[in-house]
Amino acid sequence: MSGSQIPRSNPDRVSSPTSSKSVTQTVNGSHQFVIQGYRLAKGMGVGKHIASDNFSVGGYQWGIFFYPDGKNPEDNSAYVSVFVALASEGTEVRALFELALVDQSGKGNHKVHSHFERSLDSGPYTLKYKGSMWGYKRFYRRTQLETSDFLKDDCLIINCTVGVVVSEVQCPRLHSIRVPDSELGSHFGFLLDSMEGSDVTFDIAGEKFQAHKLVLAARSPFFKSKFFTEPEENNREVTINNLEPKVFKALLQFMYKDSLPEDVEPVAAHTYDLLKLPEMYETLIVKLLAAADKYNLNRLRLLCESHICKGVSVKSVAKILALADRYKATELKDVCLKFTAENLAAVLETDAYQQLKDECLSLQSELLKAVAGYEEASNSTGGAKSQSVWAQLSDGGGDTSSRHVRQRTT
Repeated sequence: MSGSQIPRSNPDRVSSPTSSKSVTQTVNGSHQFVIQGYRLAKGMGVGKHIASDNFSVGGYQWGIFFYPDGKNPEDNSAYVSVFVALASEGTEVRALFELALVDQSGKGNHKVHSHFERSLDSGPYTLKYKGSMWGYKRFYRRTQLETSDFLKDDCLIINCTVGVVVSEVQCPRLHSIRVPDSELGSHFGFLLDSMEGSDVTFDIAGEKFQAHKLVLAARSPFFKSKFFTEPEENNREVTINNLEPKVFKALLQFMYKDSLPEDVEPVAAHTYDLLKLPEMYETLIVKLLAAADKYNLNRLRLLCESHICKGVSVKSVAKILALADRYKATELKDVCLKFTAENLAAVLETDAYQQLKDECLSLQSELLKAVAGYEEASNSTGGAKSQSVWAQLSDGGGDTSSRHVRQRTT
């Protein structure tokens, strides 16, 4: 029989050097939901829940829903219910889940419902749309819960782990070239330190600073306008009033190195609690925020806002809100309004809020809108509504014996 023959396939000998591999695995993430004031939440009604803040795992947003009176009317509030819900719009998500009620005695006898560490007959669970849930209507019998080590100081702790299923095709790359991180900032930083080729001198309260017009013009619309529209002879030496040398030095570092200087004050959760507003205005970071506003340095403004935001707390939020409004720090202002809305009763009692109320009347209407919007969102998800927002703002507080302070997130 004539003609060409088709060679037989030999799996041990592949003529082509190419290959690929499909890998399916989970991207895991966890969130801890602390429920303070459990006994006050009881009685809110079957099917009504307390929701955690949203958290991100695998590129999707998730939330934990706790039902103190249960989710199923047929159970007559005999059980608490716990669910994890998809909070992202759009697409189907396959995932594994674990919900654990934490044993607060330290014995480690947690109540765990988990997809992990066991075989799945039908594979991971599929959530098809925003609001889809996985969990248990009968998570734990309520009478047993209330006499257990899971409840301590009227507080429950729920740990949730989500494992989002992802697949990717891996292809070997025989050769690669590593590209180092950008050195632009370090190169311009050297230019700042050496001042080689500088063509403008700044006089700041008698202290001289040399710089490069092109660098400053590229970074700031203010300096671009000054150097390119005014006569050259006016821009060989520039005097700037009402600016301290240390602030201008920090300003130059940002424009050359794109970073905050090392001598900016570190900020933690309660850094601003004991400082009065005039004292806060004297800190380097706030003076930099003011300079960013004056010289149209939007990225510097955001860096300063992000840094100051770390100090938002019940005692400081009214002061930070005032300085954010003064320097057009819109992102920081939004954080302060949201934080105040979430912790209204506690914030209204602070001395800082009383001063804000008397001196910054224009912020009252914005605060009222923020609080009203927060309560409307809480009611739409079935959350319990506390004293009316209108009453709280008018009488300056409310019952503080049971107030709960939500933690700020970044």
